[in-house]
Amino acid sequence: MDNNSQLTELDILFQILTMIAPLSGALRKRFEDFIIKKEYKKKHLLLREGEVSRRIYFIASGSARAYHLDRDGREHTSWFMTKYDLMISVYSFYTQQPAMEYIELLEDTVLLSMTWDQLQIIYAEFPEYNFHGRLVTEKYYIMSEERAILLRNKHPAERYKLLLQKHPDITQRASLGQIASFLGITLETLSRIRARKEI
Repeated sequence: MDNNSQLTELDILFQILTMIAPLSGALRKRFEDFIIKKEYKKKHLLLREGEVSRRIYFIASGSARAYHLDRDGREHTSWFMTKYDLMISVYSFYTQQPAMEYIELLEDTVLLSMTWDQLQIIYAEFPEYNFHGRLVTEKYYIMSEERAILLRNKHPAERYKLLLQKHPDITQRASLGQIASFLGITLETLSRIRARKEI
């Protein structure tokens, strides 16, 4: 998709959604009515703990992470999202309750988004789009389970290797401290892992 510079960000989103299931002309038009495009700077917080997640985002370019703070104020990264990912704060968005996490942009980022209320209108007007919504929800459940298994069963070096497989350029996007917190290891342990030639 990157090879075709004539495609707009919305075209690319439609391509991705169409790979899940076809979109009718009326549904595309409704998306066009609702979706807004905004550019944000690196380190911008899209969401803070205690706020309600009101928007679902499509990352046209850039990357983001979610994190929470422990009792001592230390950050713990829970996920990374990059170009062409759909992004929400899962608990807060689906329940419309205050978030328990922050969403921070890791670099200058272009986002397409719509509100929770607008998404509910689409679900009501276009029942076929509920299939897309189900698959997005399943993706987040799978990601959550994958991370739980990763932290429980994998050696730190294996965790890092799997992260690089999923996000090959993550070390150019996120700090080593953020990566270490995602992997559930110390920065010193991550530095030792990175020093090994096999990684």
